[in-house]
Amino acid sequence: MNIQQDGAQGFSDRARWHVRSFLPVLGWLVATAVVSVVHRFVPGSRWMLVHFLLLGAAGNAIVTWTWHFTGALVRRPASTTETQHQVVRQVLLNVGVLGVSAGVVGGRLGTTVAGAVVVGGVLAWHGVALGIRARRSLSNRFRRTITYYTAACLLLPVGATLGALMAAGRSDEWQSRLVLAHLALNLLGFVGLTILGTLVTLWPTMLRTRLEEGSERTFAAVLPILLGAIAVTVTGSLLGLTWVVAAGVVLYAAGTVTLLVPLARTAVRKPPWQFSTWSVGAGLVWLLVTLGQLVWLLVRTPRVARVHEDLGLVVSSFAVGFVAQVLFGALSYLLPVMLGGGPAAVRHTTGITQRFGAWRVTVTSLGLLVCLVPVPSLVRVTASVLVLVALCLTPPLLVRAAVVARRLRTHPELTRALPLPERRADGTPTPSHERERGRPLGGLAAGLATILLVVAVGVALDPAVVSRSDAAGGVTPTGRTITAKVTAQGMHFTPDTVTVDPGDRLAITVTNTDADVHDLTLETGEQSGRLARDQSATMDVGIVGRSVEGWCSIVGHRQMGMVLHIRTTGDDRAAAPGVAAALAGGGHGGHAVGGAAAPTVDLHGTFPTDFTARDATLPPAPAGALHKLTLRAQDIDLPVGPGVTRRRWTFNGQAPGPAIRGKVGDRFEITLVNEGTIGHSIDFHAGALAPDGPMRTIQPGESLVYRFTATRSGIWMYHCSTMPMSVHIASGMAGAVIIDPPGLPRVDKEYLVVQSELYLGAGSEPADPAKIAAHRPDAIVFNGTSGQYDARPFTAKVGERVRFWVLDVGPDEPTTFHVVGTQFDRVFKEGAWLLRAAPGEPDAPGGSQALDLGAAQGGFVEMTFPEAGRYPFVNHMRSRAESGAHGIVQVR
Repeated sequence: MNIQQDGAQGFSDRARWHVRSFLPVLGWLVATAVVSVVHRFVPGSRWMLVHFLLLGAAGNAIVTWTWHFTGALVRRPASTTETQHQVVRQVLLNVGVLGVSAGVVGGRLGTTVAGAVVVGGVLAWHGVALGIRARRSLSNRFRRTITYYTAACLLLPVGATLGALMAAGRSDEWQSRLVLAHLALNLLGFVGLTILGTLVTLWPTMLRTRLEEGSERTFAAVLPILLGAIAVTVTGSLLGLTWVVAAGVVLYAAGTVTLLVPLARTAVRKPPWQFSTWSVGAGLVWLLVTLGQLVWLLVRTPRVARVHEDLGLVVSSFAVGFVAQVLFGALSYLLPVMLGGGPAAVRHTTGITQRFGAWRVTVTSLGLLVCLVPVPSLVRVTASVLVLVALCLTPPLLVRAAVVARRLRTHPELTRALPLPERRADGTPTPSHERERGRPLGGLAAGLATILLVVAVGVALDPAVVSRSDAAGGVTPTGRTITAKVTAQGMHFTPDTVTVDPGDRLAITVTNTDADVHDLTLETGEQSGRLARDQSATMDVGIVGRSVEGWCSIVGHRQMGMVLHIRTTGDDRAAAPGVAAALAGGGHGGHAVGGAAAPTVDLHGTFPTDFTARDATLPPAPAGALHKLTLRAQDIDLPVGPGVTRRRWTFNGQAPGPAIRGKVGDRFEITLVNEGTIGHSIDFHAGALAPDGPMRTIQPGESLVYRFTATRSGIWMYHCSTMPMSVHIASGMAGAVIIDPPGLPRVDKEYLVVQSELYLGAGSEPADPAKIAAHRPDAIVFNGTSGQYDARPFTAKVGERVRFWVLDVGPDEPTTFHVVGTQFDRVFKEGAWLLRAAPGEPDAPGGSQALDLGAAQGGFVEMTFPEAGRYPFVNHMRSRAESGAHGIVQVR
């Protein structure tokens, strides 16, 4: 009796250990799900999603289960000391992952490096511990599996080191090389080798069968091939040779296929009929798909510096298609077994984890496939939500199984009440794959129907598809197909006119050779999708029987001349000049491109009582000679007038951007992070340096570091310099850098007034390029919002000296800044004093009434208010003031 109790106690302790080990995995999965839901509002969400899943959830699962499998394979239980060390490793791993996450998201290099060191050290320690544990055991044919684990764990510290170097910031070229090498070591090495090594023994166990004879020898021979492939891939990445990287990935794929052939034969002999095996099998298929994606990307992108721009889809396929499905499938099988409680309890808890299995696998794989192919945006968004729902069903089912298993262990009478397994006519138990044979087909059909419904509804509702019209114009087809090659470069399509015979079928291959993102949208509805540099897309225009217009739908690009004309022979209509035609044109396919008129809005109404104006108070220059700041390009809805809100392109959610202040000789280190939807850049007039590198356009998800030294005083403009620059500035991407003149006297109050223009676009577009080109602003405003300082005045006291810093960021309109009822006794404009007293002397008798500034000019004025009252400050070009450039100083 005592022996039975001791065994039960040991079994219960093992179950509790597995539950506790599962909790960090569950926590990281929950964090991944939360970020995926709110990713649009979370800085660095793309990085967080990948690392929370692959480093947090998968990393914890790998450390836990490789330790368990090693003990099971070598038939040697861990000592008390080894178990304690294992617990320490798990704790340190999560501390390291948290450090890396906090450091990267918060922009703290030291924290990132410290976290990477901890993670790398823990995995190196874990790999060595696994090797030692295997060596001390008797010879066992399964020890080869442990060599996969050891090799995988020893690769991660190298990958973590490269990750730390990436966080330190390098040139674009080296950053791209480090990214590729980092992914090869961590994804193909650490994660890939561990999963492949595990499945050689786990896959037949899940199918309740054995591998065919000789599989172990194949398994052992493949590991050197995979390690060699990783070495070739990393070497090619660091050397910047895409063909070498592609060769390494092909070699890795060949090794993987060699390894998977025995597993596939086993599945043919004993077909999988549960979620666990279906999910793992689908994951292995997605691994091969991912490797194919990566090879194709490398082949068509000659420069390593451009490869990492398109790695998002590859990483998504690897993370969701391969890792998530294998992880969830394995956990759904292993957790009930480890929780135990007897055959009936395991059978019952396994049934819980397998619920809706075929539907979950079908929706995950097909939904991910839909997200990877060119489909309307509504279809892609809905499909991604379905994939998230299918994945998010697994953790609650695992938790439910753990709770039920605990209840069955503590209440044996519940176990005895469970239904007995089905039996054949001869009385033998019916194998699980026969019991489940008919059920997956229904789930498979339901999953397929769900995805087809999403695609059908999305295509029906997407405006670009609904508005599609036929280019044939009733002409008789000739049977010929013409292929035209078009290049996007420098805000032009080359050639800008394609001519075909009426009835010809036209295919257009458009290639973007520009640093900025472009696309090609036709009035018939066809779209190339957004193309980064060196990317291409082929569009089937269909039978052409009439003239068709096309353009780049990125806001402002059409107005810059990115227009393509498709003409038929015999059509005597001349192609209109690009810009003029664009200005006369309208939007199409849901894209507001400048021709569609924005709705008329009232920017002169009454602000609501809870309105908060932009704080114009300017604090003194901060102490120290080095100023570090992160500017995040973000798309944010902001007020532009009383009760009127519009989407704005911003720096740090502000339009104009945050004020930056310093002194002559100070050094500035600005990190620009693009969290917007298109490419952005930054240009600081306060620094003097070659613009080629620091002012380059970066795409969404990228960052750069801009360093300059302030050598001259003044109030300087900074702004996005991505073309069309006027659109980016008018959309809110501009701000002020104030470099104090030497010996600048203190004043009682300082205010910053930044004048800009509003050109309200239609829909969610932040600006209307046609209005900008026509010089027809909807309003001239101070600090981004029309009339806000009438409702929320500045304040001052009688006799106080007040300094107004004034900057005109345009993009076009000038200002003559004036404060009604006062006279300026000190004036500083564009780096020079225009009016001030000599040191030690009383103020000069002269005065100034207005500070005249053109676009991108600035200065300041000072005054004292003689008596209490309300003093308007305005742009004294009266029509500009009447359109919104006005405010009040309330003097008491």
